[in-house]
This record gives sequence, C-alpha cells and structure tokens, in this order.
Amino acid sequence: MRVGFSPGHDQALYLLLPFIVFSFFSGCRRPQEELPLLPPVTHPLAREYIGYGVVNVSFTHLLSEPGTGGVSKGYLRRGTVVRILERRPVINRSGTESWVLAEGNYEEPGTASQGWLQEATVEIYDNESRAKTASKAMSQ
Repeated sequence: MRVGFSPGHDQALYLLLPFIVFSFFSGCRRPQEELPLLPPVTHPLAREYIGYGVVNVSFTHLLSEPGTGGVSKGYLRRGTVVRILERRPVINRSGTESWVLAEGNYEEPGTASQGWLQEATVEIYDNESRAKTASKAMSQ
C-alpha cells in the first residue's frame, strides 16, 4: 500500500507548480518609478484665464518663455496681482516645474503685458477680489 498522494493529486501538484513559481518571481520585479503628478496644460479655449495670482516672494523675474532659458522682461515684487492665463509643465535636469503665463500692467499703466513665472512664486486665487485681499495682507 502506497502512502502519499494519489495519481490525481500528483497531476494537480504538477499543474500548480508553474503557477507557484510564476507567483514567486512576479513579486520580485523592481518597482516602477512613479512619474510626478503634473497639473494639466490648460487649453487656451477652455476659459479666458485660470485665475489671479499674487507674487509671494520678494521679487521674481518675468520671462519671455517658460523655463530658465527665457529672457527677462522685468521683475515683479511681492504682492503684485497678475491674471494667470495658462499653466505649462517644464522638464529640466532637477525634475519638472510648473510655469504660468501671467498678464498685468507692469510696464505702463493701461497696457497689459505678458510673461512667464514659476508657479511656486505665485499664490493663485479664483477671483481678483481674493487676490487683492491676499496682496494687501502680504504688504503689511
């Protein structure tokens, strides 16, 4: 009399063995590198503007294009209120940065000019009233 598995059990064991080996090795894969979560690029037809921003650093340069390769068009001081027209991610050596296209009366009163700012240098609000209130609080 044989002690152990019956012939039916031996076949089941041989059928389960590849599944067990596959399960073991599939858990040994290197984890995939996670991509940073980026805000979507705003479509120009989605809305006339995203919101209003208030510069939150002592001063920041307004650039001709997003990224560090842009030419400076001037600078904005802390508390300056700007209209945010567009958001764009830029990939560089240190990672990905989000840039915003800002519009405001920087050069001459009554004439609107545009330029790019790092999104980290502005606080964005959904309306001009909130942005102006925040600007006043930053100025004090």
